[in-house]
Amino acid sequence: MHPPILETLQEHWRDEAACADRAQTLAANPALRDAFIELQGPLGAGKTTFTRHLLRALGVAGPVKSPSYAVVEPYELATGPAWHFDFYRFADEREWEDAGFRDIFAGPGLKLVEWADNAGETLPAPDLRLELTPLEGDHRAVTTHAYTPRGQELLR
Repeated sequence: MHPPILETLQEHWRDEAACADRAQTLAANPALRDAFIELQGPLGAGKTTFTRHLLRALGVAGPVKSPSYAVVEPYELATGPAWHFDFYRFADEREWEDAGFRDIFAGPGLKLVEWADNAGETLPAPDLRLELTPLEGDHRAVTTHAYTPRGQELLR
């Protein structure tokens, strides 16, 4: 259960370029360095695509792949560490605890999480939650909720 929503931003992305533009804008915000961002949406909504654009905007030059099977992909950025998680295959929230992710979430660095609901109540509250809804063609409706003051700063 998330805390109350402090602020919400509604967007319409017409194509992948709009997704990349949003990622570029977010990457320029210094508050992103230690943020926790949840990415929600059905399969094919663009969660990994957004993450790829964001990590590229932050300077990742190598491959940015979906961590569906590995569960987590770590990255070292100029601003510090980043982790891309995918909990799609989690069947029980205890898997999060058993994997030892509590230490990562308690420490510094950017955390990007797909399918966070599968980790249950074990995750801390995110700073931002992006809800991506596929529309006709490449269009996406994107609702971004800020749950923390850092999240509000990231919305600006």
